[in-house]
Amino acid sequence: MAADATTGIMRRLPAVEQILRRPAVQELLSSCPRLVVVEVVREVLAGLRRELRSGYRKEAPSAGEVEQLVAALVRSRWRPRMRRVINATGVVLHTNLGRAVLSRAALEALAEVAGHYCNLELDLDTGARGSRQEHVAELLCRLTGAEAALVVNNNAAAVLLALTALASGREVVVSRGQLVEIGGSFRLPDIMAVSGARLVEVGTTNKTYLEDYERAAGPQTALLLRVHASNFRIAGFTQQVSAAELVGLGRRLGVPVMEDQGSGLLLPRQEWLFREEPVAAGSIAEGVDVVTFSGDKLLGGPQAGIIVGKAEYLNLMRRHPLARALRVDKLALAALEATLRLYLDPAEAARSIPALRALTLPQEELKARAERLVDLLAAALAGRAEVQLVAGRSEAGGGALPGVELPTFLVEIRPGLVSARELADRLRRADPPVIARLREGALVLDVRTLLEGEEALVARTLAGCLKEV
Repeated sequence: MAADATTGIMRRLPAVEQILRRPAVQELLSSCPRLVVVEVVREVLAGLRRELRSGYRKEAPSAGEVEQLVAALVRSRWRPRMRRVINATGVVLHTNLGRAVLSRAALEALAEVAGHYCNLELDLDTGARGSRQEHVAELLCRLTGAEAALVVNNNAAAVLLALTALASGREVVVSRGQLVEIGGSFRLPDIMAVSGARLVEVGTTNKTYLEDYERAAGPQTALLLRVHASNFRIAGFTQQVSAAELVGLGRRLGVPVMEDQGSGLLLPRQEWLFREEPVAAGSIAEGVDVVTFSGDKLLGGPQAGIIVGKAEYLNLMRRHPLARALRVDKLALAALEATLRLYLDPAEAARSIPALRALTLPQEELKARAERLVDLLAAALAGRAEVQLVAGRSEAGGGALPGVELPTFLVEIRPGLVSARELADRLRRADPPVIARLREGALVLDVRTLLEGEEALVARTLAGCLKEV
């Protein structure tokens, strides 16, 4: 294209101020900084000029076309990177999707503390400086029967602090079958190495006996450590030492016993799916000196590492310099306190904590929800996809309840003109994103992890993803 002709076409491009007056851009200016919008308008116009010069475009786009390009780019850039997604995977404690959804009580506590000043480290009775730990310590002691409690930012931090404060430079005896990897390639031996404690492995992968611990213990032994396999199961020809047995040995040797429970169940083990899970109160009652567990798994609260046990050992951790580096913030403490208060009535906790409710939903309720979703999708996707109800399995996820499959009902979708994988990709890029599963050439939605009212939103989003097909 001749230079004069190109220049003439480029002159037909709308000016920056003209685009800023367009309706869609005006709407964006009500929520986005003007500088951001102006920058995008100039960027889009510069890109169009390059395309015209190169001959990629033969005609200048209309002001309406430029308006849509600008609006799409502004929305993409101004949209928060971390945002809500709809979890239709059936994995209740999905690590990639933020694990436990918080209860209404926890959300209200977060808003109150985040939007105002708070008494994080102020004793309101005396006016003196207080401890942030006091907001949850009494509740944790009441719920577990422990003498003292301490909260840090996750369970790996809890284990690291305990090992560093109690066993640095000395030996920790642990079963070879309990040397777990907790995710992201973080392994217990690595955490122990960072703590300065020396690992002493006993037993074999599948079998460890009490005498193995006894033979390994010596003058340099600082801890007998028991680790709950919260993210895997070894089945078959196996043998592990119980907490009570290890406590008995620890008392004879004068060595404290520590248990890393990982998943953090506080409810009584009445539900069948919790039958293999340790409960902090049970371990404390059996005499375990230090117990650590997570706040955002089966406890159903915010990310936190919780340590409960004997005051003499927790005082050593509390005074250790590492405790400050690992301390928990006001938001997590507010959400954790509200969550723990629900456990004062276990039945209320099971009803009100979303993770516990999702894990224990009755089959009849799951089926009724799945049938409602099928009806919504059949109407929204008429002629564009086959929709049917099928039986399936959900998972706890998040390194909890390994091997436990939860019967559920799935909504299976087989789109007509795109593949199930393409539909899954479109859903993931939608607003809000819907994260689903693929199974045998179909896209499946598990209603177990859909929150209240999300069925209609899923139907609208799916319809939008298939409207151009």
